[in-house]
Amino acid sequence: MSVAGLKKQFYKASQLVSEKVGGAEGTKLDDDFKDLERRADVTSKAVVELMNKTTEYLQPNPATRAKLSMLNTVSKIRGQVNSPGYAQPEGLLGESMTKYGKEMGDSNTNFGGALVEVGESMKRLAEIKDSLDIDVKQNFIDPLQAFADKDIKDIQHHMKKLESRRLDYDYKKKRQGKIPDEEVKLALEKFHESIELASGSMHHMLESDVEHVTQLSCLVDHLLQYHRESSTILEDLSGRLQTRITEANARPRQQYVPKSRPSFDYGDSNHSNGGYSSNASSPPAYSSGPQGQLTGPSFQRASTKNRQQPSCQALYDFEPENEGELGFKEGDIITLISQIDENWMEGTLRGQTGFFPISFVNITVPLPN
Repeated sequence: MSVAGLKKQFYKASQLVSEKVGGAEGTKLDDDFKDLERRADVTSKAVVELMNKTTEYLQPNPATRAKLSMLNTVSKIRGQVNSPGYAQPEGLLGESMTKYGKEMGDSNTNFGGALVEVGESMKRLAEIKDSLDIDVKQNFIDPLQAFADKDIKDIQHHMKKLESRRLDYDYKKKRQGKIPDEEVKLALEKFHESIELASGSMHHMLESDVEHVTQLSCLVDHLLQYHRESSTILEDLSGRLQTRITEANARPRQQYVPKSRPSFDYGDSNHSNGGYSSNASSPPAYSSGPQGQLTGPSFQRASTKNRQQPSCQALYDFEPENEGELGFKEGDIITLISQIDENWMEGTLRGQTGFFPISFVNITVPLPN
C-alpha cells in the first residue's frame, strides 16, 4: 500500500474512533436517503428469508434440504434430469403399500388390492411433487438467488464505500487549515459520488417490484397446478375405494367352519404325547471320571463372531450449519446409521444423531450392504 493509502486509512480509523469513543458527530445523510436505505434493507432481508423458507416448505426434512441445495446449477434442472435426485415421502409410502399389497395378493384380498391402488396413486403424487420442486426452484428460488448475488451485493459494496469516504471527508473537514483545501474538496466530491451510486443501486433494486411479483405469480401457479393434479388423483382414488367398500358390503360374508377333529386311537403308538415306552432307548450313561467328576456326552458350542458396529473417524472438525446436522471434532469416532447419498451419511456421536458430509470422515467399519 502506498503512503497516501496508509494516510487515508489512518484518517478513517481516527475519525471512527472519535465518533465511537469521543461522541463526535459525522456528516448526516438526508431523510430521503435514509428512507431509501431502510426500504432496500427490508427488501434484502425479505429475499434471503423467502429463499430459506421456500426451501423448508418444499422439503421440511433437513437431510432432504441438503440434497435440494446440491442442485446448484440451473442447467441440471432445465431438462437434463427428470427428478430432483431424492425420494419424496409420498413415493416411499407408495412403494411400501404396493409391495405388501402384492404380497397379500391384490386379486385375492380386498385389502391387498386396495393397498396396490393407493400405493400407485401415492407414487403418482410423488412424481408431481418432483415437478413442483423443480419448477419452484427454477422459476422462484433461482431468480431470487441471482437477485441476492447481484443487486444486493452491489448495494452492500456501495454502502461500504460510502461509509469509508464519509469518514475520510469528515476527518479532513475538521482539520481544514492543516490539510490542503484541494484534498478536502476532493474528499467531498468522492463522498457525493458514493451517495449517488448507492442511491442509484437501491432505487434500481426497489424498481424491480414487477419482476418479484412475476416470480411470486409463478410460485402460486406451480402450487395451484400441483394441488389440482393432486386433487384429481385423490378424487379418482377415493371413488375407486368407495366402489370397493360398496362391493365388499354387498358380498355375503363367509362363515368360518372349523374342520372336524380326528378321533384319538389309544392303541396307536404314533399318538404318543411324549411318554416313555418299553422300547424307549435309555438315556446316555454317565460314568465316574477322574477326581469323582461325572463325564457325559460332550456338547460343542458354536462360536459367535464379534461383530463390530459400523463406524467412521472424523478427519476434520465439522460445524453444523443447518438443523439436523451432526457436529464433531477431528479424531471423533462416529457410529454410522445409514448413508443418505454419495455425499451425506447419518450417524450418532455422544447421544446426538444427525447428518454429516462423507468427505469429512474416514470409514473404518462400513455399513452392511
